[in-house]
Amino acid sequence: MTWVAADIGAQITKRRWDAEVDDNQGWKHYLEEDCISWLRNCLEYGKETLQRKVHPTARVSDRSSHDGLTTLSCKVSGFYPRDITVTWLRDGESRQQVTYSEGILPSGDGTYQTWVAMEIDPTIKARYSCHVEHESLLEPLSVPWEPNNSLIPTVAGVITAVLLIGGIIGVVVWKKKRSGRKGDGYAVAQGK
Repeated sequence: MTWVAADIGAQITKRRWDAEVDDNQGWKHYLEEDCISWLRNCLEYGKETLQRKVHPTARVSDRSSHDGLTTLSCKVSGFYPRDITVTWLRDGESRQQVTYSEGILPSGDGTYQTWVAMEIDPTIKARYSCHVEHESLLEPLSVPWEPNNSLIPTVAGVITAVLLIGGIIGVVVWKKKRSGRKGDGYAVAQGK
């Protein structure tokens, strides 16, 4: 076995290593026999994990931007293997629109996650959905965006503010009443 120098600077090392015939025979045996055997064993032991398929879950959310647009986000998580396609559909048709994503990232539990966002004009009435294609799915997953027209967050915010202000006023009144009673039950000591 001989070595190949990657560049001119490696020629000296190549000549020195080529001169070590016994070591080279050992490396050749290791690379052609032992290493292949170890790799096959590792693949066999990891076959169940490497060949598993885990279905993705998807969630669509929205948030209003300062410029009057709405940002739609589709978070897809818990899928394996890594390859996945996530696109936005408008009224069932694929959207050729600018989208934002950070790519596909590991989740820490052996699966992957990704997200894809895009901005829309909320005044244009259309049905948007997040379209997910993955080899673990028999058919693509489609999660519709449901505009958040609910007043629940606003009502909950108002109720929370009223309760907080009422609580503060109650504590102030209670402290004032209590400070007015400090002298009750105490007498000034007589001096000599």
